[in-house]
Amino acid sequence: MASAFGHAVVALTLGKDYAPQENKTKLLLLGTFCTIFPDADVVMFKFGVPYEHFLGHRGFSHSLVFAGLLGIVITLLFYRRSSLTSPRGLRLCAFFFLCTASHILLDALTNGGLGVAVFAPFDNQRYFLPWRTIQVSPIGAKRFFSQSGLEVLKSEFLWIGLPSLGFLLLSRLFKKSHRKATPVQPNQ
Repeated sequence: MASAFGHAVVALTLGKDYAPQENKTKLLLLGTFCTIFPDADVVMFKFGVPYEHFLGHRGFSHSLVFAGLLGIVITLLFYRRSSLTSPRGLRLCAFFFLCTASHILLDALTNGGLGVAVFAPFDNQRYFLPWRTIQVSPIGAKRFFSQSGLEVLKSEFLWIGLPSLGFLLLSRLFKKSHRKATPVQPNQ
């Protein structure tokens, strides 16, 4: 898995300009939660559930179905005044889905583990992407705060941090050029 820090960077990047009218702090905190929550499945090790099991690490909680369900649940719980089928509700569900689904993408880019059950519950096969460039994060705080954890952070800076920074810079440039190209309409 990528670390919680790497996953959180994606939520902050996606949420920076996602919904300008929304409370940014709330949106970013909930988005960050969505990027990290799939790894709560590590608790299943304590119950003797093997890694490769449907409910094991990188199983159902790392699937697109789970990402969709979590997006809906977060929207229902924290944005009660918006109908799920309203433009705002759909936008929020999509944002939280993307944040959760980013977890799948990052874990499929790591160089360790058994892969990710992207299509669970329909297919429990585990998948990786052809490029496995992100150093897999050790499970547990004690193991993370070590030389191994430092290597993970370096890898994530290169493969998550720099692309996120590039995305934000391109987004800013696009917005500036769009504002310059759009003529101001006089009040009538």
